[in-house]
Amino acid sequence: MWGGIVGLIIQLIAGGVGGNIAGSALKQYDLGAVGNTIAGVIGGGVGAQIIGALLGGGTEAAAAGTGGLDIGSIIGQIASGGVGGAILMVIVGLIKQAMGGARPA
Repeated sequence: MWGGIVGLIIQLIAGGVGGNIAGSALKQYDLGAVGNTIAGVIGGGVGAQIIGALLGGGTEAAAAGTGGLDIGSIIGQIASGGVGGAILMVIVGLIKQAMGGARPA
């Protein structure tokens, strides 16, 4: 895992924040505060793990025994968690619209 449990917590929090920011910026996909947060948290955790695996995040530091929590990896976890959360929130918003969900006025 990219950064261990602390890294996962960072990713989940960043995902929740990213989902809410995307919901505020893109009103047509807004799921409400709770919906944005839930989609963001899930997207932040999953998205950050995928991005971390693709970029190989934390492998050098983990091999050195530091657990992969240098400032660069923390910033990467925040960024990838936020982006993952925003992306999943928009995807869920698109699915909701396609299924005939209420559109904002």
